[in-house]
Amino acid sequence: MYICIDIGGTAIKYGVADAAGTFRTRGSVPTEAKEQGGTGIVQKVFAIVREAQQTHAVKGVAISTAGMVDPKAGCIVYALADAIPDYTGTDWKALMHDAFGLPASVENDVNCAALGELWRGAGQGCSSLFAMTIGTSIGGCLIVDGKVVHGASQSAGEIAYMRVPGGRLHERCSATCLVASVCRTKGLPAGSIDGHAVFDLLRKGDPDAAEEVTALIDALADAITNVIAVANPERVVLGGGIMAQEEVLRPPLEEALRGRLPPLVYEATTIAFAATQNDAGMLGALYHFFQEHGNLSVSVLP
Repeated sequence: MYICIDIGGTAIKYGVADAAGTFRTRGSVPTEAKEQGGTGIVQKVFAIVREAQQTHAVKGVAISTAGMVDPKAGCIVYALADAIPDYTGTDWKALMHDAFGLPASVENDVNCAALGELWRGAGQGCSSLFAMTIGTSIGGCLIVDGKVVHGASQSAGEIAYMRVPGGRLHERCSATCLVASVCRTKGLPAGSIDGHAVFDLLRKGDPDAAEEVTALIDALADAITNVIAVANPERVVLGGGIMAQEEVLRPPLEEALRGRLPPLVYEATTIAFAATQNDAGMLGALYHFFQEHGNLSVSVLP
């Protein structure tokens, strides 16, 4: 059995899974990142591992985490101090080995979500895919031949900084910006509605919500076009809070892409919506563990 841990800014999700990625237990605890920082996160993870060892024969620890990660070294190379104080430099592989004698793997949370979709979700069977998470902020990950492309500074896929008409993608496409734009347009107090409320307004025919969602789709289509032009992946997988609205977003998004891409290119890359939901990070962390440490019972792409 394997302990899978997904460290986010709000919660630390965890579970004990077998080699097929079937979870026997699941749980979560508040991250309390700003209050307790990196040291507090380490103590919470230690408690999770100790508890799991009491009831399971644990073979390893697979960690998905916020922040920039050096997966070979197994450490956090950079984390925003405002988001998770004193987290930069945390050496997860050494910590798990020294405290528990367990092998560990560590990978960025967006990359793990992409690997989870490749293994058990919307990316199954693909030789290449680009995963985008469209939520409070925006992330991305390119996978080629089953492996994450990390880039020279471990930051490949940081599409929040991508320039599209109107500014950076984060400023045009995130849930944060969508909600803020609708509030401004309708004269509502900042923070008085959330993304779900925006799409409720859209379904009721609200013209302001429709205008802002259309702008988001245009920006997202520009970003996907840029990704396809550079990487030409077999599939683009869309996840994150906003992308749960597939029935609303898919038709206009596909129409926008059809108008931006040559037919040969458009037809070669399929658009899919994430399928593994809250388990994506933990599943991807486990898949990454098997890539590093091997497991004869799991089929892992080379």
